[in-house]
Amino acid sequence: MAKKRVVIALGGNALQKNGEVSAEAQKKVAEKVGELIAELSKKYEIIVAHGNGPQVGNILIHEETASSEKAPAMPLETAVAMSQGQIGYWLSQSISNAFTREGKYKKVATVVTQVEVDKNDPAFKNPTKPVGQFYSEKEALKLAKEKGWVVKEDSGRGFRRVVPSPKPKGIVEKREILDLVRAGTIVIAVGGGGVPVYRTKILRVLKGVDAVIDKDFAAEKLAELIKADYFVSVTAVSNACLNFGTPEEIKLEKLTVKEAENYAKAGYFKPGSMLPKITAATEFAKLGKTGIICSLENLELALKEKSGTIIEKR
Repeated sequence: MAKKRVVIALGGNALQKNGEVSAEAQKKVAEKVGELIAELSKKYEIIVAHGNGPQVGNILIHEETASSEKAPAMPLETAVAMSQGQIGYWLSQSISNAFTREGKYKKVATVVTQVEVDKNDPAFKNPTKPVGQFYSEKEALKLAKEKGWVVKEDSGRGFRRVVPSPKPKGIVEKREILDLVRAGTIVIAVGGGGVPVYRTKILRVLKGVDAVIDKDFAAEKLAELIKADYFVSVTAVSNACLNFGTPEEIKLEKLTVKEAENYAKAGYFKPGSMLPKITAATEFAKLGKTGIICSLENLELALKEKSGTIIEKR
């Protein structure tokens, strides 16, 4: 019997434990993730997507701090590609090592993935996604003038650069990813939401653009295009909840698309936190498939629909 196909979207913080940011600390967490993915791949075709918030932020800090005339800072879209290679290396190695310890071999590949966006997406006129380090107001305004950045105050902690967060239209490497999956490869793709690109009007060639795509939206788009059976957004909590963090908190277990949409419209989920996960899982469920939100620890149970928040069309 053919294995079910699963796209798993890991949060960017999934590789950080207790806020540790060193490569070695994140590699150790990646080992645990790799063991879990390796085990699940015995029952499912696995495609792993991941966030990159903390990692790309650190790359930008390094780039901006060390920038000089001889070695200018790389642009954001290139930093996203750098983070794909970095995290993809950690994950692919940890998955391969998990099989090696069992005396087995499994094909694992990381695909540096470009995600197409619309250059006329309204997000480009209203940048909202904070990236990189914090600055004083004076520093931020100076950088905004020098580099053409948009800067905004961030939760009382200082000023940060904010960039557009457009919706994904397509996955440039979708055929290559699908070929690898069909060949029995565990694929790591659309890291950090993918490198944002658009097509020029006349020649229709691809060009990178400084933006950040939500990793859940990009992973869900990939799940659609490669005809996955499950889309799973892995987060720090076991379930999506109503009234999260209050005495009236209610864990959501099985939802219809209509129920999920109604809760989202009623404002139960925070933008930039649970809302994109609910939105992505709901969009996938509209296809007659299964959208899941769960913790890493409960991933295997959630795929059996015995844990997490399960969204189906019904």
